[in-house]
Amino acid sequence: MCNLYSIAKGQSAIRELTRAMRDTTGNLPPLPGVFPDYAAPIVRNHQGERELTMARWGMPSPAFALKGKKTDPGITNVRNVASPHWRRWLGIEHRCVVPFTSFSENETMPDGTKPPIWFALDELRPLACFAGIWTRWTSVRKLKEGETTNDLFAFLTTEPSKVVGRYHPKAMPVILTTPDEIDTWMNAPAPEALALQRPLDDDALIVVKHGGKADEP
Repeated sequence: MCNLYSIAKGQSAIRELTRAMRDTTGNLPPLPGVFPDYAAPIVRNHQGERELTMARWGMPSPAFALKGKKTDPGITNVRNVASPHWRRWLGIEHRCVVPFTSFSENETMPDGTKPPIWFALDELRPLACFAGIWTRWTSVRKLKEGETTNDLFAFLTTEPSKVVGRYHPKAMPVILTTPDEIDTWMNAPAPEALALQRPLDDDALIVVKHGGKADEP
């Protein structure tokens, strides 16, 4: 499961690709390593326009996963969109896109270690987006914080393409590479939008880096 990604492009590039008209992120620096529960930029539908804003990575966990636990750090990747837990957030008011330039999975080495391996559309790490969902939720993410209300997000996963499957055979993020795909995810009825939950073509991604908890081109 993808639990680490990078955003090396600035907010003007994000706004151009996603056609976001409103930007509440302030001065957004490059984020070479985004981990679960970090704040990261998303683009969502807000009051009739697209808004670039910040949210914490990790949607609310299903109730069964929280039994006996005092905190909910969140779910970062969503696969089973037929689950009632996730279905409530598939309307356009809860869909978002998550900008990225590269993402990582873990590569299993002969000695048993599992360092990150980074994937991108090419060596220049062009901007693309994960297909995501978001919600505003009150919960205890960390004991030291206590109960807080946050905008949360996660992105969809699907079967891996060949290049990702060599290293991680279970899943890869759902990736949108064009403004038209982003428009479909953000605006189309759920059955049409969910048709985008598919792997990229086998030659669409390459390995750009082995190792490291951040990716800076």
